[in-house]
Amino acid sequence: MAAGRAEGMVTAGRDPVAAGLDPAFWNRGLFEAFLDGRTMAGGDVAAVEDQDRQPLTRDRLLLAAAVLGRRLATMTARGERVGVLLPNVGGAAVTLLALTAYGRVPAMLNFSAGLLNLEAACTAAGIRTIVTSDAFVRTAKLDEVVAKLAEKTTVIRLEEVRRALTLVDKAIGAAYSKLPRLFHAPFRPKPDDVAVVLFTSGTEGVPKGVALSHANLLANVAEIRAAWRFRPDDVMFNALPVFHSFGLTAGLLLPLVGGFKSFLYPSPLHYRQIPGFVKAAGTTILLATDTFAAGWGRAAEADDFATVKMTILGAERVKEATRRLWRERFGIELNEGYGATECAPVIAVNIPGSAREGTVGPLLPGIEARLEPVPGLAEGGRLLVRGPNLMRGYFRVDRPGVLQPRDGDWYDTGDIVTIDADGFVAIRGRAKRFAKVGGEMVSLAAVEAYAAAIWPEASHAAVAVPDPRKGEAVVLVSDSADATVEGLIAYAQDHGIGEIMMPRKVVKVDALPVLGTGKVDFVAIAEIAAKA
Repeated sequence: MAAGRAEGMVTAGRDPVAAGLDPAFWNRGLFEAFLDGRTMAGGDVAAVEDQDRQPLTRDRLLLAAAVLGRRLATMTARGERVGVLLPNVGGAAVTLLALTAYGRVPAMLNFSAGLLNLEAACTAAGIRTIVTSDAFVRTAKLDEVVAKLAEKTTVIRLEEVRRALTLVDKAIGAAYSKLPRLFHAPFRPKPDDVAVVLFTSGTEGVPKGVALSHANLLANVAEIRAAWRFRPDDVMFNALPVFHSFGLTAGLLLPLVGGFKSFLYPSPLHYRQIPGFVKAAGTTILLATDTFAAGWGRAAEADDFATVKMTILGAERVKEATRRLWRERFGIELNEGYGATECAPVIAVNIPGSAREGTVGPLLPGIEARLEPVPGLAEGGRLLVRGPNLMRGYFRVDRPGVLQPRDGDWYDTGDIVTIDADGFVAIRGRAKRFAKVGGEMVSLAAVEAYAAAIWPEASHAAVAVPDPRKGEAVVLVSDSADATVEGLIAYAQDHGIGEIMMPRKVVKVDALPVLGTGKVDFVAIAEIAAKA
């Protein structure tokens, strides 16, 4: 990877052709890519498994999708964005393919987001129909939420669909599964058609619908495959929800297209159960976040992760305490990666044999980047990226159901990064996550890093609050019982850091609030800081 400087702007990465990628890989639809993966791997090879331990072969997955899709097609319109409110189970994979097979667009709803955010998501994407499961709604205690959603949308329950299947549905579905390319032809999309709608986490506001095309998703799969050689006997353990871009693209689509198995688990919060399933599944690739990996690592037996060859952690910074736990107990290195939903999502990743602590790895092949200077910052810049994985645009609540195209070829990640001579990317903070204290720019991510250096076993989040004298003040919210402003100031003095970089106040909590994706919930953090 080349890195250089031109007109005050750092550029890095290579375009897809220069990176050796074949655009033909993403010049097709998701369903066609699944069929090609089935041909490559074999129809009798397991594609998806879940906690019920009844693997779906690629043939069975195709048949189930064809039958379900036929029925859902009678209740929805071609091109309609259909909400999917399901956890990580085989039924979610079937539903995703069923909708895609018949020209519908799955809109993956974040069931952990709360009613207001779910309603906003439905409004933004113009969702009129939601597919869910009675069993899931009961288990997740979403009865009231779904009842409210049903006031404005049609809620389809998979159990009712199965009971209503007719012989005609089953016969046509069976024929579809025998001649899938012929039956899919009338619904075959253009590569740039929207394939899936995902929603931003709402950490800093109302969720937006991110429109990802077939080409976007498959290009990201191609970029990931160019960075690491996956094997037919690999097993991807994915407890990250498929409403999250990392869980969807890396955890489900990559194995479906790449010819190996995805093991879907419904909740990353089942700390005690997950290590046993990782072991039983013969997992070779494990997706996680720092929060979840720390929980699983503390609950696991010494040999639960014995078959794991590669880990990829995203969504939040990996703490040194978590790295040390996995290294010392299991002999496993945690590889940190980085992405954005708008990029389908993976942008950079550390992989075994090419990893550097303190970074999120080099850019994936086929992705280009540039850094734009940020006033007041001597090091790093604002990261902009481009590549074939860059989204089509947004659905927003202010224009319901209207796709608002992206602005230009570059996507502004809003992250402040550095890129070293070897191309490794290090995240320094969010452009939005800076406080202006007395005219000085203070990185909230840096404040968190200082706290983590002093109290590495704990989690910390810094936010800016209004200050009548200096414009803004920094408040640190921490789950460390020992965290104090005095401790941070002493650290600053010992390390030559200006005291202006230290928080005005430390607020202690039992645990930092997190979203269902594992990301810190900064909206909730800001509320805690404001009340303090």
